[in-house]
Amino acid sequence: MGWRDRWRRLRRGRDERATARSGDAHLLRAADSLRALIEDPAIPGAIRASLAADYGRIEVMLDKLEHGHLHIAVFGRVSVGKSALLNALLGEAAFEVGVLHGTTVTAGHRAWREALGQGVHLIDTPGINELSGEEREALAFDVAGRSDLVIFVADGDLTSVEVDALRLLARAQRPLLLVLNKADRYSAQEHEALLARLREHARGLVLAENVVAVMAQPSAQRVLQVQADGREVEIERAREVDVAALRGRILEILQAEGKTLAALNAALFAGKLSDEIGGRLTAVRQELAGRTIRMYCLGKGVAVALNPVPVADLLAAATLDVALVMHLSRIYGLPLTRMEAGRLLATIAAQLAALMGAIWGVHLAASALKVASAGLSTALTAAAQGALAWYATVLVGQAAEKYLAQGKSWGEHGPKRVVADIVESLDRDSILREAREEILTRLRSKA
Repeated sequence: MGWRDRWRRLRRGRDERATARSGDAHLLRAADSLRALIEDPAIPGAIRASLAADYGRIEVMLDKLEHGHLHIAVFGRVSVGKSALLNALLGEAAFEVGVLHGTTVTAGHRAWREALGQGVHLIDTPGINELSGEEREALAFDVAGRSDLVIFVADGDLTSVEVDALRLLARAQRPLLLVLNKADRYSAQEHEALLARLREHARGLVLAENVVAVMAQPSAQRVLQVQADGREVEIERAREVDVAALRGRILEILQAEGKTLAALNAALFAGKLSDEIGGRLTAVRQELAGRTIRMYCLGKGVAVALNPVPVADLLAAATLDVALVMHLSRIYGLPLTRMEAGRLLATIAAQLAALMGAIWGVHLAASALKVASAGLSTALTAAAQGALAWYATVLVGQAAEKYLAQGKSWGEHGPKRVVADIVESLDRDSILREAREEILTRLRSKA
């Protein structure tokens, strides 16, 4: 079933129930955001292809929203008992538990039938801070960053690496539970002190009531037993798994705001992907605009250099500038008419004239000199004038691109500041040198 069918089913199901509950409203808004990303016609095919994996994740999220699924991931250092904790919550040995560091090397998941039917899935992740485990650590962060709720597992006071990881997850706006596992290792006094310490670490990141202790795989307890003959014998007594506090807190959260968590996760992902698409789209447009400006620079520079009629070459140059502005407007998805492009060019030219009147004076003088020179001197003069035309095209192109990139706006400081900043940022001498050499090469090839 395609994403359109899933979307229609999701929308139809919500409409049929006609509920006004905030959870359903959040789900619909999140699905709207995801659908808008998929349908956006402004995204070029090349960018869409480069984001194929992310679009696949959108499909998965739409499927999650349609079926009301929630994903809960465990996260933490190697060997803190993440897999054992999930097994304890499930009540079965679904996840591999080992004595070696890094037993979990991939992300596995299981439906947790005890929580809201079969709509909740528990996800195991590789441990962080493992020697030579950078890829698995990246996977852990990726899975946690896409889950609706994250259980951060520790087995003692947090290390600096764990504190940094907790802050990183919190910055990603992941709803968090902080769990002290292996609580059976500590005395009652140590246990309370550790919980207090964890709450201090998590202040502002995790709610105090979301910091709990568990015994997912408790070790046997050694006790003295008095025999019938009065002798004391040390024996091992198995201790029961205790994850009741965590289970209760998870169920409270899911029942109160499960749909909202799913919607929040989808909306955050949509926002992140939208920003990434925007960044890539901007980069592609800038690259294409740069190539287009260079193409017009070369065309205008050579045209001006070859035109033997004084001043007439400047009129031809202005025509090319209008064409350049119109071409750039199409690249940025804001097409301009010839009249609009002419007005924009006039605004830019006015600012350039105010800043660089002397350059345009030289430009006109060089135009007149072309008819009074012959042979190599004519070529050199023409190349010099063509180079000035090239430089002027760079200025016009970059100013127009800035205006278009800001959504047809000069910003709060107006065109004067924009044009002045562009002029100041460019190395005029190097541009003129490059332009002159390129134009001379073209003139010689034509000769």
